[in-house]
Amino acid sequence: MFVESMKNIESIQVCVPGVSNVLRQTLVGPKQGWDGWVMRLFTIGPDGHTPRHTHPWPHINYVVSGKGILYLDGKENAVEPGYVAYIPGGAEHQFQNRSEQEFAVICIVPEEGDK
Repeated sequence: MFVESMKNIESIQVCVPGVSNVLRQTLVGPKQGWDGWVMRLFTIGPDGHTPRHTHPWPHINYVVSGKGILYLDGKENAVEPGYVAYIPGGAEHQFQNRSEQEFAVICIVPEEGDK
């Protein structure tokens, strides 16, 4: 069993090519008893973005706060709190924050996708 406030979970700056102004928190995963899956929170700062990329595993996203763009297979989708997205394996995607406010997205992936 695991219960914790997100305020107490470490935020790590994402430092990989193609990323700008993104923090990551691993909320729940194998270390907390959820074998095979990982739930992360990505907080994308003003004018920040994840890389435009693909990978073989699918993932599920839920927009927690702010407004942003989900680029998915050639289309830009405006998203805000309450939006959900399923991104199949192999689909090109990217999250972008074009505002001055933080944009936060929960991302659930199979354990192999938690890199």
